[in-house]
Amino acid sequence: MKIWQADFYKNPLDHEKPNPQWQLIICDDQGQIICQENCQQKEANSNWLISQLKPIFQQNNPDFIQVFRPQSLNLLTLAVKELGVKIQATRRTPELKAILKQQAAKTGANSLKLDQPPPQPLPQNLWGEKWRFVSFRGGDMIEFFSDRPIPIRDIPEALFPINLGIASTVNIPGIIIYGGKTSMYLARWLADIKPVCLNYIPTEMGHSGGLILEAGLVDRWILATFEDPEMAQAAQQYETQKQTSKGLHFLVVQPDDSEITYSGFWLLREEEI
Repeated sequence: MKIWQADFYKNPLDHEKPNPQWQLIICDDQGQIICQENCQQKEANSNWLISQLKPIFQQNNPDFIQVFRPQSLNLLTLAVKELGVKIQATRRTPELKAILKQQAAKTGANSLKLDQPPPQPLPQNLWGEKWRFVSFRGGDMIEFFSDRPIPIRDIPEALFPINLGIASTVNIPGIIIYGGKTSMYLARWLADIKPVCLNYIPTEMGHSGGLILEAGLVDRWILATFEDPEMAQAAQQYETQKQTSKGLHFLVVQPDDSEITYSGFWLLREEEI
């Protein structure tokens, strides 16, 4: 499968100029630049994008293009739709972000920092019955959850422990939500919002806090809150384990704690810039 990654965004250094420059940059999943063109803001529209993309696609058509920036998504979606190519909105565009990071190092203008809305509460009709922190041996995790009849799961190959250089003996931290009767509704909702990572955010006193789910391109959701020193200590241990596992962690949704039926599984890792 041929995957490209694309960005189309205003040059941060030109924000105060009356007619700033926009940059279109496309690379493949090996980090090879396919296209890098600039235009003035008055030209920054889907028609200009089509004029740039059409000759490239005629030579070498990708299966789909990945886009990480919300501001780029609409214009690129319109353009590639006209050319018969699919768009995938995802934070996981490491090759493209590496190129943009190199550019930022030269110019001093970081275009990778995205504005995020405040975290939203989980819809009340999706609240599970209980949840807990768990861990799973890295060497067994992929086989275990791949072999189970789980209706909804997201296990990107790029996040396999072996592909991240994680030893098989390392424990991967995670969270299980026991959803009860709402288990499948919760799993479907999670599939729709596309989880990326799940972080513990402590309060200033450190005796309470919450779990914030990063999802989609910039969305954040409050998955749980607690005011319990013991739970806060377990949450801090969860974050410490994430450091040992190179940020890799997981989320499981089950109807109950019988370990027989699963509703959903997501392998997660924060996108580092």
